[in-house]
Amino acid sequence: MSFSDLLDDIGGQGRFQFINTILLIIPGIIMASHPLLQNFSAAVPDHHCQTADNTLPGSSWNFTSSDCLQFSKPQWHLTFENGSFFNISETQKIPCQHGWSYDRTEFSETIVTEWNLVCDLRHLRQMSQSIYMGGVLFGALIFGSLSDKFGRRTILTWSYLQVGVVGTCTSFSPSFEIFCILRFLTGMAVSGAVLNAVCLNVEWVPIRSRTIFGTLYAFSFSIGQMVLAGVAYTIRDWRKLQLAVSCPMLLCFMYSWWLPESARWLTLKNKPDQALRQIKKVARINGLANKGKLVTLEVLKRHMQKEVESSKVIYTIYDLFRTPMMRRITLCLMTLWCCNSFAFYGLIMDLQKFGVSVFLVQLIFAAIDFPVKLFASASLMYLGRRRTLGGCMLLAGIMIISNAFISYDMKALRTSLAVLGKGLFGAAFTGVYIFTGELYPTVLRQTGMGFGSTLARVGSMTAPLIRMFEDHLPSLPGIIYGAVPIIAAFVVIFLPETLNMPLPETIDDVENPNLFKGYSQNIIQYSQIPILDYCSSDFKIQNNFCFMTAFYLHFVGTYILSQCV
Repeated sequence: MSFSDLLDDIGGQGRFQFINTILLIIPGIIMASHPLLQNFSAAVPDHHCQTADNTLPGSSWNFTSSDCLQFSKPQWHLTFENGSFFNISETQKIPCQHGWSYDRTEFSETIVTEWNLVCDLRHLRQMSQSIYMGGVLFGALIFGSLSDKFGRRTILTWSYLQVGVVGTCTSFSPSFEIFCILRFLTGMAVSGAVLNAVCLNVEWVPIRSRTIFGTLYAFSFSIGQMVLAGVAYTIRDWRKLQLAVSCPMLLCFMYSWWLPESARWLTLKNKPDQALRQIKKVARINGLANKGKLVTLEVLKRHMQKEVESSKVIYTIYDLFRTPMMRRITLCLMTLWCCNSFAFYGLIMDLQKFGVSVFLVQLIFAAIDFPVKLFASASLMYLGRRRTLGGCMLLAGIMIISNAFISYDMKALRTSLAVLGKGLFGAAFTGVYIFTGELYPTVLRQTGMGFGSTLARVGSMTAPLIRMFEDHLPSLPGIIYGAVPIIAAFVVIFLPETLNMPLPETIDDVENPNLFKGYSQNIIQYSQIPILDYCSSDFKIQNNFCFMTAFYLHFVGTYILSQCV
């Protein structure tokens, strides 16, 4: 008997589960905007030097030389037809002395135009995004441990409040320094909110129902990215846009008090009385109050016995490196997590470079997630983990490198390659997440997942900084973003194939050279994967279409979780 069986008894797919998931989806859609907000709030419009008196003829584009340099003296001769006879190249040029004039056709105001983050200060734009990603990493480390101590709902509620308050305050930032600090705190809160929302979602549904509810929540991020394109198109001022994606979180904070705490967590923290009250509440909402009355403390403890016993054994990150095979697996997965995240965020964090409407590109980048996940599920099922993961990273890298050498005039081709590359990186994230869960033993699977996610955040922090190399060679960032996943693609050669293989239970299983040899007749026991145990161990699929569909739903969920947790 397991806790999942107990949830089945009180309504595993009842009214409560759907209400709970919807209430978690709404903030998920809103928070999906924050990681990609940089594409709009920090957009760089066309600009040129401004003269002391911007009303003079010399203030126009032709008379101030360029975006970062201006003539040392007014070039009045250019106002006459014979001005073309003068040798302009011999005229002395100096850095802009009186600020810049910006083209406000597409954006009325961005952090770039407000704080003049151009020319010598243009690197600060990329720095701000790295700071945000640093907050995401820090939040995962801090709020992850706090949720184990204080509870899922408590930290979730606090995270919603922090996103709403800090995000709103960001829109009133008086300086760039304050803006960066508040963005860091926002990244922390977004990470904590997503982590605990995932836990609270899957811990209230039985194993057989987690594919449905996990996938519903997972799609909120793709939908949120599409919504961002529409909101940013409507609101062209960065302060108002920041306000629009932050204030609604305060409403989410208000109703989050209704969400029940995880009964699993309450039981593991020796609070069975509170857990029992929550279970009876869920049964009542599902219209099964009579069955809820049959659940007693003894029944609850019997269903939670296995989880209580397993929680007493503690493993650390050191165990990921202690033995030869574990060390090899960990080093390879570290590379895959970090490199894929690095290339993924390097690609999607500068949509202006495609020369097409950033709003349209944002919409397409979000929509490509849906068909690509179907491709990933079929490929992982028939071609295996290594071929799918290595192939996706290799092809995506080639597309990104190709884009670095394609003329900017070929906008349609550049955008198409970027969209396909983004989709393949998403498929690679699906593969590396599943691969990680199958390579690590049950006793270390949660630790391995968390460690891999941490390395992914390191990659996402580093990616924006590579844009600074554009000053030396415009195509260099694209070459780096493409070369890194190509090199990482060959790392999968050193990992064993896990398609249709039994999951390892202990470290000794991983070190057993015969474990990954041959094929098992049983379906992979995904129920052993903590948090994401969507399918029960006796789950049988007789039809290939059903098999592909079930795995598609599972992979979509795990991909989104790997991006945000």
